[in-house]
Amino acid sequence: MHATQYELTLPADYDMGIVRARVSRVGHLLDDWEGLGFKTYLMRERGVHGSPVNQYAPFYLWNTVEGMNSFLWGGAFQGLVDDFGRPVVQNWTGLAYEEGGAAGASAQVAVRRRQPVPEGVDLAEVMADAAAETERLASLDGAVCAAAAVDPRHWELVHFSLWDHHDTPKAPGEVFQVLHVSAPGRDRLPRGRQW
Repeated sequence: MHATQYELTLPADYDMGIVRARVSRVGHLLDDWEGLGFKTYLMRERGVHGSPVNQYAPFYLWNTVEGMNSFLWGGAFQGLVDDFGRPVVQNWTGLAYEEGGAAGASAQVAVRRRQPVPEGVDLAEVMADAAAETERLASLDGAVCAAAAVDPRHWELVHFSLWDHHDTPKAPGEVFQVLHVSAPGRDRLPRGRQW
């Protein structure tokens, strides 16, 4: 499992209706993408859920490297590059994935928490804790799913969770509105620890 995300931070006065319309127009294009676990079309709006910025920031969980590469190099990603410029694509290696009690519900919000892996720690212990946190998040009321991944180049952990309600979930991190979810291979994402 691989996780990717790119963030397009937009001007404070940007009409976020443009982002909503774009997702409404093109969101379905990945609904059957081979190798994709799921893509969440995420947006933060300045002043909503404490966001200081307007941002479009899709988050992906991939079942296969081939699926991820065919998205990035096969033309689908080029449309976003043509419209907004080429963003940095963050990439993390999967640590854990769990379905939540609300797995069958539509996701309304997502929470993403990024944190550095400190120097001098036992890496196996930190990664096991991240997997345990994934399980804990998935067990909370309203959780659709939860995942954890690590970027060993920058030594950064990311915790990602989807929730079935608009209220701020009981998960620390940045809160995003979910505009659409394409989930052709979500049922094939491996559960539990990934090592």
